[in-house]
Amino acid sequence: MAQLKHEQAGLTGESAVKMFETMLLARMIDERMWLLNRAGKIPFVISCQGQEAAQVGAAMALNDSTDYILPYYRDLGIVLHFGMTATDVMMSAFAKPQDPNSGGRQMPGHFGQRKNRIVTGSSPVTTQVPHAAGIALAAKMKGEKLVALTTFGEGSSNQGDFHEGINFASVHDLPVIFMVENNKYAISVPLDKQLNVEKVSDRAAGYGIHGETVDGNDPIAVYDAVKRARKRAMNGEGPSLIETVSYRLTPHSSDDDDSTYRSKEEVAAAKAIDSIHIYGEYLRENGLMSEEMESEIRGKLRRLIDEATDLAEDAEDADADTLFQHVYSEE
Repeated sequence: MAQLKHEQAGLTGESAVKMFETMLLARMIDERMWLLNRAGKIPFVISCQGQEAAQVGAAMALNDSTDYILPYYRDLGIVLHFGMTATDVMMSAFAKPQDPNSGGRQMPGHFGQRKNRIVTGSSPVTTQVPHAAGIALAAKMKGEKLVALTTFGEGSSNQGDFHEGINFASVHDLPVIFMVENNKYAISVPLDKQLNVEKVSDRAAGYGIHGETVDGNDPIAVYDAVKRARKRAMNGEGPSLIETVSYRLTPHSSDDDDSTYRSKEEVAAAKAIDSIHIYGEYLRENGLMSEEMESEIRGKLRRLIDEATDLAEDAEDADADTLFQHVYSEE
């Protein structure tokens, strides 16, 4: 009997379902944060919706005990797989001192958690790219067997940090995976006004490295591409540029009005091929997940998110005396 797609990629049925569960957890946390924002309880949301498949597929292809991730602000799916919890995310959303990213000092989406090798991001986009090259350089110099994966939007591939980081990694054959999450818009700027090549991955040729574009709505395809990229990196074959193509299903952030630059029909067409639904259908059609099982997963995740929300909302705010900690030097 022919192997199913997840089997061809080296995934067990259990892992394939776990992939769906993490994607769904990211989506449900994100949906809850939008509700909290609209209720005036949290100040800001920058969404992962539409990109969960690429994020979780990539994260599962890594070794979460040795590899480093340098995520960008939408990468909720990646950080959840690497060990960040729903409570961690909610503590950040409510700006509570238990927030592992910054103790409630930064905007949501500035992920960072040392114990899980999640390297802190900053507000200027693409700064994580040269940082990933630096981590990979250190690993190579020390003889450590690990890979650094960094992610960014397609708009970020036009920034100087992208070109400098990828060029350095290419010259030194560093174990880095550069993953572009192409969601078609750099805030309001459409893809055709961002770059003059067909694919972001076409730029890999200019640096002499492997470039590949995959369907960002297919978590198994992304898993397979990143798995192969990791193998090349571990074999000393240098970095890869992986482009995942999907669509941002929400406005750029909770402060954005996307109706000014794209039509409702365009968004509706993208929602019709939402990876959560398409991948769920794959699991059901192939006997990996029943409707009852999916309902149980959703119920479990809802309870988890309810608990995380309550813990974060009820947590004490930071003491005002700590205002200047980690900002100015202290005596």
